Amino acid sequence: MSGFIPDFPSDGVITVNRVILKPEYDTDDLQERVAVLCENVKTYHSETGFFGGLVMLNSGAVSNEGSTIGQAVESPLKEREALIVTFWRSFEDHELSHKSDTFQPLFAEVLELCENGNEEIAYEMLWSGKAYSAEDARAAREAKQAFAA
Repeated sequence: MSGFIPDFPSDGVITVNRVILKPEYDTDDLQERVAVLCENVKTYHSETGFFGGLVMLNSGAVSNEGSTIGQAVESPLKEREALIVTFWRSFEDHELSHKSDTFQPLFAEVLELCENGNEEIAYEMLWSGKAYSAEDARAAREAKQAFAA
């Protein structure tokens, strides 16, 4: 598959939570509560389907090269929006983790921060990958130049 999440199966499930912080909270509050929650998941669910995860904070930057909705200067959700992404063997494994007695109180503490409540969407992996090494990138360019139609 890829080296992003080692050993993640090609038929695994990725869940995405979108968090928008209430005005009275900041990223330190989010980081603290999510760190405790993630440690719990690693401790209690690494043997029952959890492969890994990542948390991303909206930096405010908007790509004018990659966006087709105008020329925004900065996202209005800068440092207020985060994505919590987790990788699971199956959707059933994920759902069982949420039913855990140790998980629920910590999850409730994270939800206290959210002005948008929570909707967690499950996705199937279509593609993932990492950059080529410098040598592989040169070989790929040479092959394209030699064989591209």
